[in-house]
Amino acid sequence: MGHPRKALRTTTVGAVSATLIAGSALGLAPTAQAADAIRFVDIAGDGGTVLKANVITPAGADGSRRYPLLVLPTSWGLPQVEYLAQAQKLANSGYVVVSYNVRGFWQSGGEIEVAGPPDIADASKVIDWALANTPADDGHIGMAGVSYGAGISLLTAAKDKRVKAVAALSGWADLIDSIYSGRTQHVQAGALLDGASIVTGRQSAEIRQIFDNFYASNLSKEQEMIDWGKKRSAATYVDQLNQNGAAVMMANAWGDTVFPPNQYADFYEKLTGPKRLEFRPGDHATAELTGLFGLPNDVWTDTERWFDHYLKGVDNGINREEPVRLKSRSTGGYEGYPDWKSVGATRKKIALTGTTTIHTNVDSGADGGIVFLSSILDQIAQVPPVASIPLLPRRWAAVWQSEKYTTAQQVRGTAKLHTTVTPTKESGTLVAYLYDVGPLGLGKLVSNAPYTFHGQTPGKPIGVDLELFSTAYDVPAGHRLALVVDTVDPLYIEHNPSGAQLTFSSPSNDPSYVSIPLREQ
Repeated sequence: MGHPRKALRTTTVGAVSATLIAGSALGLAPTAQAADAIRFVDIAGDGGTVLKANVITPAGADGSRRYPLLVLPTSWGLPQVEYLAQAQKLANSGYVVVSYNVRGFWQSGGEIEVAGPPDIADASKVIDWALANTPADDGHIGMAGVSYGAGISLLTAAKDKRVKAVAALSGWADLIDSIYSGRTQHVQAGALLDGASIVTGRQSAEIRQIFDNFYASNLSKEQEMIDWGKKRSAATYVDQLNQNGAAVMMANAWGDTVFPPNQYADFYEKLTGPKRLEFRPGDHATAELTGLFGLPNDVWTDTERWFDHYLKGVDNGINREEPVRLKSRSTGGYEGYPDWKSVGATRKKIALTGTTTIHTNVDSGADGGIVFLSSILDQIAQVPPVASIPLLPRRWAAVWQSEKYTTAQQVRGTAKLHTTVTPTKESGTLVAYLYDVGPLGLGKLVSNAPYTFHGQTPGKPIGVDLELFSTAYDVPAGHRLALVVDTVDPLYIEHNPSGAQLTFSSPSNDPSYVSIPLREQ
């Protein structure tokens, strides 16, 4: 079983505190510019819980006409001034904008519910209030938000038919697949959320217990945690969302270490109404960040265009564009695709031949990086986590490499690992990494993902199928791709008993491979 990482949690809480204090101070900057147009109000949420909110109406609104309404729930741990710069822009474009601090955070009442039923009821109460107290049009209502606000917006659109359009930015559609993918706790992501909520909010007894069970790897509570997460996932209610017919735009970053891109792509494919999916380089909420300060930002520009078309009826062409929009981590331009399955239209397999045994409990040096910092560095400087592939200790890392590529390989989408593992213990964790390896053997991380098993028979082979986190990365000509597997990564809790070993094999009747998705050329 894994062990709670108390030092990591303490460090993360401190880092979150500093970040939020700095971000909150910066976030107040737009207030002075738009003070005359802003009303700060109290809204009674579900059960009478007070929600601190602000309202911006279009200039000159005198009650003689109605305007489309946009409701913006705040991000996890951020104050109600978070969206002021964008709210002012949207109001100047003819929207009534109501932003509110979700329950349990900052000055709003109640306790943190993690997008539970009270949060969704709160959003509907905010809509009720806006229709009664502003010149908002009840037939043209949209919701948008970053991170926590994105998740609440999607869930509300599934529950409240009045919501006609959504922009869910850096959010989640499947909470369990986000922070417990591969049956593995994403401990740095969990500690980040935990730390932020301790600093800026009031945790309910339920969420405190969920976090404690999460860190403790309490398998007796695993199904309870999964059920708790599914209740808070829009993927659970996709049929209702489709029936309601809201136009859904989703945007996320390739390196999002809190809500990885796979779960958004899977959810997007299940939507049947008007939809749009955008992926860019970066980490959690970093792609939208400059827009929160009123600076030019592609995500917020597309968000306004989305609402202009689906709430105002503006013929701006967004409905005729390729609905899946990607920006590679290696190049600056956007690519358009008709759907997600067209992103990696071609697949090439790298055979994982032979039999390799590795020991567990030691970090080989192949790592997914550090939450936020590594993907931001990749976003700004195209410098992902690196490892010297020839120097990785084969006692603790299994390594397979492709031949040198004579032409550039444009990796697009989701790489898939298929292999056979024979453990010496009933539980275990492995982490798979895909590297771009240059002529000197230096590997740049393309993608990774963890996988955990429990209740297996020692010495009995088991099949493993693992999707690595989706990405867009260009491997230069003359480079190779390498798949590396080890058992310890600071991003995740590992479940390898002391002294355990894992043997990877490739049976003739079921060969092992990693399937690489490539852009059609």
